[in-house]
Amino acid sequence: MVKRSRDMIISQILGICSNGASKTRIVYQANLNFRTVNPYIDLLTKNGLIDVKKGPTVLYETTQKGVELLENFKQIQNELSEL
Repeated sequence: MVKRSRDMIISQILGICSNGASKTRIVYQANLNFRTVNPYIDLLTKNGLIDVKKGPTVLYETTQKGVELLENFKQIQNELSEL
């Protein structure tokens, strides 16, 4: 199995959170565990890429800045796949 890059994991999390997601959903859809997902969530919230929405359950939602980063990342991936 090939190890994913940090960038790939971040882009997956941003994509998962685009419609709002709980930490459990992020863990399962990004194929992470609860110990490894916390530093990514901290990094993304600290840099303004995801927002924390508190309510009955805590939801993480991708910000406009996060959406732009995700679009740029997808564009780069497309360019690289054409090489």
